[in-house]
Amino acid sequence: MNSLRSVCLFLALPACAFAQVTLASSGASNLPSAPVPQTQSQSTGASATPMGQQATVPQNPPGTPTALSLKDAQALALKNNPQISVARLTALAAVQVTREVRSNLWPTASIDLTAVDSNPGTRLTAGALNNPTLYPRAAAGVAVTQLITDFGRTTNLVSSATLAAKAENQNAQATKEQILLAVDQAFYNSLQAHAVLTVAQQTVKERQTVSSQVDALFRSKLKSQLDLSFANVNLAQAKLLLLDAQNNENAALASLSAVLGYSTLQSFQLIEDSTPNAPPPGNVDDLITTAFSARPEILALEFQSESAKKFQTAERDLLFPDIRALGVVGDTPVRNPIISSWYGAVGVNMNIPVFNGFLYPARSREAALRAQAVQERLRDLRDRISRDVRTSWLNATTAYDRLAVTQQLLDQANLALNLAQSRYNLGLGSIVELSQAQLQQTQAQISDAQAGYDYRLSLAVLQYQTSGI
Repeated sequence: MNSLRSVCLFLALPACAFAQVTLASSGASNLPSAPVPQTQSQSTGASATPMGQQATVPQNPPGTPTALSLKDAQALALKNNPQISVARLTALAAVQVTREVRSNLWPTASIDLTAVDSNPGTRLTAGALNNPTLYPRAAAGVAVTQLITDFGRTTNLVSSATLAAKAENQNAQATKEQILLAVDQAFYNSLQAHAVLTVAQQTVKERQTVSSQVDALFRSKLKSQLDLSFANVNLAQAKLLLLDAQNNENAALASLSAVLGYSTLQSFQLIEDSTPNAPPPGNVDDLITTAFSARPEILALEFQSESAKKFQTAERDLLFPDIRALGVVGDTPVRNPIISSWYGAVGVNMNIPVFNGFLYPARSREAALRAQAVQERLRDLRDRISRDVRTSWLNATTAYDRLAVTQQLLDQANLALNLAQSRYNLGLGSIVELSQAQLQQTQAQISDAQAGYDYRLSLAVLQYQTSGI
């Protein structure tokens, strides 16, 4: 019978170890996988796939630009941007912290295997206080410890960890909103850069035509060297504008490729939103109220504030006793004949803190001060969000008003150029007048091309500041 108990105890050890390893591996399998690496041949029009699965993306022939709408770009960024995975993994790690703290409420069991060889009948005569009698023995046993009560400390720690995990979830949502805003900014900046490039190309073409005409008239002795010089200067300025526009478009596409999760520059054919521009909301106070209730940054700090309060309560509870139940049972197959073949005991232990150099009061005070600091951070964040929403609303309103002004400016610049061109052709105007009109038209075209995308981008920023994209 004694040998049977010994065999059972020795077999229980690997079984318990295997159970813990199995639980750990099953928990790790629920974590999201890393973002799918992007390659040059992957398309950007695929819809988002479940987390952890590789997306099946159609491939385009080499050198063919990929059609990309704003919705497609947002879906790609959410699926591939590594910052999204970092935020998700951090939130999942915070959930595991809650499980770690809650484990203190469960029993703790361990198996001990002990073998001692000694000089029979000897005693320890130096060292710490211990059982002075030494016997040769081999034994195995189980020890179980269960928390009965610590007067709410562990419960408050669990609540604090749970609220901290909720705060990390809101931080992950805030990261998602920031990535979506970055996608909108990169997308509209790319469209704007392409529109300016189109204006620059058209400007070079038109000024090349004027330069050729003036050169022909100069060769015919109908125009002076000054006219030809001004025409060539205007053409050179247009070419410089074209070079800057090409560089800006490549830089904008590089930013867009990076935020979408690509490591190399991609060739996109951006699809513009054809919906008409609607005016911004009229009441900014309603937007601020919405932002206070919907912004994930505020919700995260609110959860952090509640977590800090629970943690402060848990630190205060360190001053209370800690009561635990203890139990041990085991078998001693190799022993001195005067020792029983098995052993077992149960007991209750109460640990009462008396004095530790004011450590526990200091920890409680520290937690209280940190909780107050989180409250002040929350108040500061509300003030900054109120300012940001109001500023974004003013920028959107101004950008909407600029749409009509830039269109009127372009119409007047086109009319002025036509009149200057006619006067120059008739010999009534100078090349300086024509050059000035060309410059004004180019500036008006660029301003008009930028105004529409500036307004859509300002609306995206206002939506981000208010309720998220």
